[in-house]
Amino acid sequence: MVKILVVEDDTSISNLIYTSLNDEGYDCYQTYDGKAAAELISKNQYNLILLDIMLPGIDGYDLLEYIRPTETPVIFITARASINDRIRGLKLGADDYIVKPFQIGELIARVEAVLRRTGQGDAIYKVLDVEINTESRTVKKNGEYIDLTLKEFDLLVELVRNKNIALYRDKLYEKVWNEPFMGDTRTLDSHIGRLRKKLDWDDYIKTVFRIGYRLEV
Repeated sequence: MVKILVVEDDTSISNLIYTSLNDEGYDCYQTYDGKAAAELISKNQYNLILLDIMLPGIDGYDLLEYIRPTETPVIFITARASINDRIRGLKLGADDYIVKPFQIGELIARVEAVLRRTGQGDAIYKVLDVEINTESRTVKKNGEYIDLTLKEFDLLVELVRNKNIALYRDKLYEKVWNEPFMGDTRTLDSHIGRLRKKLDWDDYIKTVFRIGYRLEV
């Protein structure tokens, strides 16, 4: 399971992040000052650290210097919104920079993007009643294996990795089939139809008018 450390001294923000990430299936941990965070990082391995800048004990910039040798991805979450602060944070090695206040959906999307980009994402995705193992390329629904073709599996993974995001037909086709989209939507549409039927996801794989598809969960 993906382990995420939240280093944030505002308890209400920290608790919101903690609850939201746990609900998404991440193994989330909290600490509220820089010194405590450094101690945790020295003793434990995390897949991602969400880091405030203005912290008691050790500030986020100094803590990032401490984290860098571990090669753990870091997302700054801070009220410091100036372009100079953003540049400094990214130049120091942060993988992303989110300014407060933020929408929790945006935070989750950025967490997923950084995990994918850095190769820290889980091999197993759990969405609704379905479990997808990208290493064994198996899919279970309520504990029962579902037989998917190669392209059906790849299409499902793309939908899950981008859940709640509208995906354009041409981009989705090119990503899954690894060839240029020539305008014929029948192949993609038929695979979407089979996925809906096999997973009983008619209510979750939505058609987005003039765009494509969205997995809505």
